[in-house]
Order: sequence, then C-alpha cells, then structure tokens
Amino acid sequence: MTLDLTPAAQEMGRVALAITDDQLTGPTPCPGYDVGGLLAHVLGLAVAFRDAGRKKLGATTDTAPEPGAAELPPGWRDEVGPRLDALADAWRPPEAWEGMTQAGGVTLPGEVAGQVALNEIVIHGWDLARATGQAFSADEASAQASYEFCAATTDDERDGSLFGPVVPVPPDAPLLDRAIGMAGRNPHWTP
Repeated sequence: MTLDLTPAAQEMGRVALAITDDQLTGPTPCPGYDVGGLLAHVLGLAVAFRDAGRKKLGATTDTAPEPGAAELPPGWRDEVGPRLDALADAWRPPEAWEGMTQAGGVTLPGEVAGQVALNEIVIHGWDLARATGQAFSADEASAQASYEFCAATTDDERDGSLFGPVVPVPPDAPLLDRAIGMAGRNPHWTP
C-alpha cells in the first residue's frame, strides 16, 4: 500500500505558517507539547521520516523524539514548508514503502513507517490547528489511513507514549473526528 502524503503535508504547512509568535507558548491537545514545542517536533519528524522514506539511515532516524526537548529554530517559517514537501516527496516512490527502514530509533517495515509519517502530519496538523483556532481539513484517503492506523493500536499500547485512551466519537461523526478520537484526543478540544 502506498499513500500520497502531499495533501496532508500541504495542509500542515498552511496551518503552521498561519501560527503567530504569540501563539507559540499556548497549549495543544498533544500531551507534553506547547505550540512551539509541537512545531519543533514536526520539523524534526519531517526530516526523520524523509530520511526513512529514502532509506538514508543515520543520526536523523536513530533517535526517539522527546516531548518538549527540541527547540524551535528562529527561521522555522522558512523551513517548515520545504521540510514537509521533502517528506511527501520521499514517500512518493513505491520503493519507499518496501523493505525495512528506521525512524525514531525503531526499525520497521517501510509500509508501516509511511503510515506513521502520514498519521503524524494528520494528527499533529489537527493539534496545531485546534491550538491556534484554525480549521484543519484532511483529504478522505489521509483521514481514512489515519483512522485505520490509530484503530489498530491495542489498549496496552495506549499508555500516552503514542496514543491515549480512545475518546468515544459517534459513528456518524466526520471521519477526521473519528481518527482524532482514535488517537486519544477529544475532537472538540479547545485551549
């Protein structure tokens, strides 16, 4: 299975570029991160998953992220779009989805790493949008892939390190809201 990360990456970039300096210290629905910390995390994961897709393993792919550890660089607005574009480009070739790769210090199949990358930009894009009063839209394929990825997480894995407990969302709610609930977030969260 291959997925197109471009729509989600572009939407994440749009949201990120609309964030103002006074919003950087605000809370997000993502535990352990303020807006600036989550943006720093996104900048780092964009590079890590770009390199994972290219199978260029090393320093960018062998370290697990720590919440709040990364600092937002001063020129982040100039970097966020190109990094997200490069991430999406890295997962365009079918061979990115084949074989094994590494991200966050974890060795995993390329297909799984691509799903993780897409889920990261969908869920964190939504996190940043909610935290800063913006709308976030996910294309149908990205929302469906994110929902399925989160739904496949077992209860034992929902200790807060990846996802929190499922937040019940009505089955007739929009697909993105159901994916957000599966990720352990309340789709109606506000700062």
